Amino acid sequence: MKSEAELAQPPVDVARDRRDSRWDAHREQRRAELVGTTVAAIRQHGAGVGMDEIAAAAGTSKTAVYRHFRDRAGLYTAVCHAVARVLTGQIRRATDRALAEGAGPHATVAAGIDAYLRLIESDREVYRFVVQRPLLGAVVAGADPVTDLVTVIGDQVAEAMEAHLPGASAARTWGHALVGMVRGAADDWLARPTGITRDELTARLTDLAWTGLAGLATSPRAARDASTGTAGGTA
Repeated sequence: MKSEAELAQPPVDVARDRRDSRWDAHREQRRAELVGTTVAAIRQHGAGVGMDEIAAAAGTSKTAVYRHFRDRAGLYTAVCHAVARVLTGQIRRATDRALAEGAGPHATVAAGIDAYLRLIESDREVYRFVVQRPLLGAVVAGADPVTDLVTVIGDQVAEAMEAHLPGASAARTWGHALVGMVRGAADDWLARPTGITRDELTARLTDLAWTGLAGLATSPRAARDASTGTAGGTA
């Protein structure tokens, strides 16, 4: 038998709950569609794409877009999260595949670096949109999606290092240092291209990550670079 307190509660509107649930699912689907449309617009118009072009690509108005994201920052953050999911997934699959094929830690590091660079090479404007924030024209208030992305990748790399390399206590430091190095070199490669290929950049970064500067000073690759005048930066 129900207590007086229970009897005093209004009956649950099951039909309304179902409608709300369906509406929530519809909104999430529409948000995902708008993020996909935004990415397509970036690829078509470049990283400097504007809200008018995004709305036109979506076949709607800016007002309708803002109903789902509140403002430009909301849309930018959603795109960053989508890119983060793709990038972290690609890095994870590349390193897992290398390990499954019996590759050693050196080749596994190379596979992860190459996966990062491959996304930049194949989707340069989307990458510029994320790291340069042209849609906003100002610093994002609150949490920085790019910092969040770098943190997630750094933690992922650290986890892999912890599982497969000795000295696991330093894995977090190594993981985040490696990601910072790759991102810095990749940004320079994108901003100031000089003809270096993705494979060459991957090899240089992997060598640096694996042997350090002291190791590179006496490595055959460094000697070849020095003899051809290509030693130094990546770009």
